[in-house]
Amino acid sequence: FLRSPFALFSAFALNTPNVSSEIRRTSERQLGELTHLGEPIYRPPHCLLPIAHCLSPTASPTPPPQCPMPDARCLSSPQPHTIGPVTDARTLRMGMVGGGRDAFIGAVHRMAARLDGDHHGGVVFVAGALSATPDKAVASARDLGLDDERCYPSWEAMLERERGLPEAERIDFVSIVTPNDTHFAIANAFARAGFNVVLDKPMVHTSEQAAQLAETVRAAGVVLAVTYNYSGYPMVKQARHMVRTGALGEIRKVVVEYNQGWLADRLEETGHKQAQWRTDPARSGPGGCIGDIGSHAEQLTTYITGLELEAICADLTAFVPGRRLDDDASVLMRFKGGARGVLLASQVCVGCENDLRIRVWGTEGGLAWRQEEPNRLVAWSHDGVETVYRRGAESLCDAAKASTRLPGGHPEAFIEAFANVYRNACDAMRAPTSARGGDGSGDAFDYPDVTDGARGVRFIEKTVQSSHSDQKWISMHGE
Repeated sequence: FLRSPFALFSAFALNTPNVSSEIRRTSERQLGELTHLGEPIYRPPHCLLPIAHCLSPTASPTPPPQCPMPDARCLSSPQPHTIGPVTDARTLRMGMVGGGRDAFIGAVHRMAARLDGDHHGGVVFVAGALSATPDKAVASARDLGLDDERCYPSWEAMLERERGLPEAERIDFVSIVTPNDTHFAIANAFARAGFNVVLDKPMVHTSEQAAQLAETVRAAGVVLAVTYNYSGYPMVKQARHMVRTGALGEIRKVVVEYNQGWLADRLEETGHKQAQWRTDPARSGPGGCIGDIGSHAEQLTTYITGLELEAICADLTAFVPGRRLDDDASVLMRFKGGARGVLLASQVCVGCENDLRIRVWGTEGGLAWRQEEPNRLVAWSHDGVETVYRRGAESLCDAAKASTRLPGGHPEAFIEAFANVYRNACDAMRAPTSARGGDGSGDAFDYPDVTDGARGVRFIEKTVQSSHSDQKWISMHGE
């Protein structure tokens, strides 16, 4: 149950493609405010408490009675399971660079960061430099209801003023949602100044930049999370659990695909903003499709299997005439220990929308997961039995259950998976530095960190090198 008529309108507006951009911006702002005030915006259908507990205009000042059938996000439920140790339950203040008017991913980040308003104090969005154009940056921030003094014309101005504010007022972290070529300078500057960072993938352009950023993060003792959001899906966590606990036996084969069709024509010539920078080597980096979505496929493979990539044989192609970066990739993979794999990524598969899928086979069984049907995971065994695991089931692993908000049968998808990355990274920000694994590692809190980001950059570089080489296999190690 939504807690106010405006929340219902906001949810409708954010999920309806034909409403005006102004209505969408207003709806995003208001729905975010409901979230950061700590008001859950739905009541689980199985809740047995009086509905007044969920429809009251503000959260009750005293804890409501315990629900006999608690849900992880119900007002009456205990706080959701936390992966790592959190001792500082407080609201985190979020800033953002990029993601203003006409941007796609900025709104996704803002919604995801604030989805769990009841979790350890939640997140509130307080500052932004939302465009590379100063006037547009300020206007975009005002659209979202930020205070005028925190509507910044540039990321440099934002960094300078925020670092001068008292610790109790300045931002706790910055989300960077700009084109790839700006990632390094912005992330390195904020991390060096002691701010935690959430950064879109690919993390940076080169391995040299990745190494320097990793050193900055470690020296400053901050958290850096890379939004490989597909690792946030509950059933991906279940697949990981099954592989890592030996349910499939020794892994032999991995096939991962990520197919889209939106760049089947030369969309960059029509003024399409997202297509323009993604197909520009100066802004996107050395890889096109392989960097944009192939890097997601690599991270998903590593996250689920834990296998270390040893060597690759890659074929990158630009099918659309005049395109300067690849729009299709085929990669053979050899893993340490003997497993083999195939990675396919394409943005010219007409009819495909966001078709990410992975299959893993071992000596004892196999499994398959697909992003467009994210709430189910299929597994097979030697005796011919096919088992379907569904999100929300009590039999799932702890990590899958901790990443679930709604009971089974109520679909969860992209925003919730994105939110899981934010929630876990924010828990790491709240925790003592010593609890993060000593070097800022995301292992203890289950979020993609600077090490994962650096590995992804290396993967892009090596696929480009392999595609340009006559050598059959290119080692992932060395030059």
